Amino acid sequence: MDKKLIIEKTKEFVREKLEGEGSGHDWWHIVRAYNNALDIAKKEKEFYEKEIDIFVVELGSLLHDIADHKFGYSDEDRKNIISNFLLKLDVEKKIIDHVVYIANNISFKGGKNKHKMETIEGKIVQDADRIDAIGAIGIGRTFAYGGYKKRVMYDPECKSEIKDREDTISHFYEKLLLLKDKMNTKTGTEKAQNRHRVMEEFLENFYSEWNGEN
Repeated sequence: MDKKLIIEKTKEFVREKLEGEGSGHDWWHIVRAYNNALDIAKKEKEFYEKEIDIFVVELGSLLHDIADHKFGYSDEDRKNIISNFLLKLDVEKKIIDHVVYIANNISFKGGKNKHKMETIEGKIVQDADRIDAIGAIGIGRTFAYGGYKKRVMYDPECKSEIKDREDTISHFYEKLLLLKDKMNTKTGTEKAQNRHRVMEEFLENFYSEWNGEN
């Protein structure tokens, strides 16, 4: 396999699929997750005894949002799309299976995904994806997704349980503020700390401005 060529072809494939997507799961999210994954993999080498397969990390981070369940696809749909694409590039079956495993198990799925990534490559890609969901960029993506789903920004009169609420601010409590403690790697945990503080400060300012106190 010409790994460099495969990565370039994969970038072209993903960019064509996701460029201009308006929910915050666009091509540039993939680029940021890819760069974060490579950085985490580089730093995790000193903490992990076994060799990390960087090729799997690259493919996993590039393909993790292809045929995502948020857009109505199933795990089987995603498996078929990713497998068929990589088979055409003569990628080994064991690598394809690993990439599909990552893509099918990476999602938070509203907190319902209890699966723990079993490979270091999967843990790295999942952390990279979650890191891009928090902090300043995470805030921006959250409101982009809220607009995409036609959700109100905030509804202080909503009396339902937080898990059933449909305003964008509730998403911070449903998912984003939980991610800091769900990182798999030391590097991911360190990266998440500052981004978590950024969200806490944002929410403090948001409520202060909402109530006319600031």
